[in-house]
Amino acid sequence: MTRPAARDRSVRHRLFGLLAGLVLAFATPCPPLRAQAQTAPPFAPAIVYDLGGRFDKSFNEAGYAGAERFKRETGIAYRDFEIRNDTQREQALRNFAQRGQNPIVSVGFSFRAAVEKVAAEFPNTRFVIIDNTVALPNVQSVLFKEHEGSYLVGVLAALRSQTNTIGFVGGMDIPLIRKFACGYVQGARAARPGIAIIQNMTGTTGQAFSDPVRGAELARGQIAQGADVVYHAAGSTGIGVLQAVADAGKLGIGVDSNQNGLHPGRVLTSMTKQVDVAVYGAFMAARAGTWRPGVSVLGLAEGGVDWADDANNAALITPEMRAAVTRAAEAIRMGRLQVHDYMATNSCPVQ
Repeated sequence: MTRPAARDRSVRHRLFGLLAGLVLAFATPCPPLRAQAQTAPPFAPAIVYDLGGRFDKSFNEAGYAGAERFKRETGIAYRDFEIRNDTQREQALRNFAQRGQNPIVSVGFSFRAAVEKVAAEFPNTRFVIIDNTVALPNVQSVLFKEHEGSYLVGVLAALRSQTNTIGFVGGMDIPLIRKFACGYVQGARAARPGIAIIQNMTGTTGQAFSDPVRGAELARGQIAQGADVVYHAAGSTGIGVLQAVADAGKLGIGVDSNQNGLHPGRVLTSMTKQVDVAVYGAFMAARAGTWRPGVSVLGLAEGGVDWADDANNAALITPEMRAAVTRAAEAIRMGRLQVHDYMATNSCPVQ
C-alpha cells in the first residue's frame, strides 16, 4: 500500500496539474474574455471565506491553506475577507473588484448569486466559485463529488460500529449537504445492510455552519440513541460534534480538511476535499496566464476527494476495514460502482 504522505503528495500533484490548465476531459470551457485576449489582466489574488471563518478547521480553512501555500511558494501576498452575514457576500466581492483584486475566489455554494451579479459588473475580473456554478465567461467553477468520499467513510463507519447504529450531522439543510448524507448512507448500507443511521440537520440558514454548541447537542442526542460513530458535514458546527463524540468515548468522522488530529484516537477518519488545491491551482494558473473559465468536477478518480489515513487514526482502521474501503475506492475510480448523487435527483434511494 502507498504510504499516506506519499499518496497525499501524489494526489495533490495530479490534481494541481488538472486544475492549473483546466484542460480536463470533464471540463466545460467558456470562450475567453475579449479584453483578456488583448491585454493580460492584472494579477492581485484575493479570497472570500464563507460563514464560519478562515479557521473553521474544515471547509474555509482548506481554502485558506491553499492561499497560504501559494504565498509561501511565490512570495506574492493575497487579500482575504471573512464574511459575518449573508449580505456581506456581494459587498466583499464588489469591494475587492473595485480595488483591482484579480482573481477573486469565493469559498462556498452560497456565493452563487453574488458572483453572478458582481462578475457581470466586472467582466475583466476573473472570479472562482467553489461548490457551485456560474455560467459567465469570466467565472471558473469548481465542484466536488462529495458523495464518493462520503461513501468511503460510510463503509468505515459501518464496519467499525459496535452498536449497529451510526449518525450524521449536517449543517444547513440544502441539497449539497444531503449529498454528503446520501453517499454516507449508501456506503454504510453496502458494508452492513441492517445498520441504523440517525440523521440530523443543524438549521436552514448559513448560520447552521457556525454553531458548535448546537452541533454538540445533536451529537449527544444521537449517542443517546445508540450511535457510536458520528459523521459531520457542518463546517465549524462540526467542531462541537467531534468534541461531544470524543467526550462520550465514541468516534467521530471529520470533513473537508483532515480533522483526525483534533481528537487523536477519537476521529475514525475524515472525508477530505481538496479545496486547498483548488484555490492554489486557481491562483497559480492566473499568475501563469493559463487560467480559463468553465466548470471542473473533481471526484475520487481525479484526486478531489478521499478518506484521511494517518498516524492519528491508524489504530482504529483494522486490516478488514482497510481492505473493504480500498476495494470500494477502486470500484468507484474504475466506474464499476456508481454512488448516487443526491443533487442529480433531489432524492436519496437509500435511507
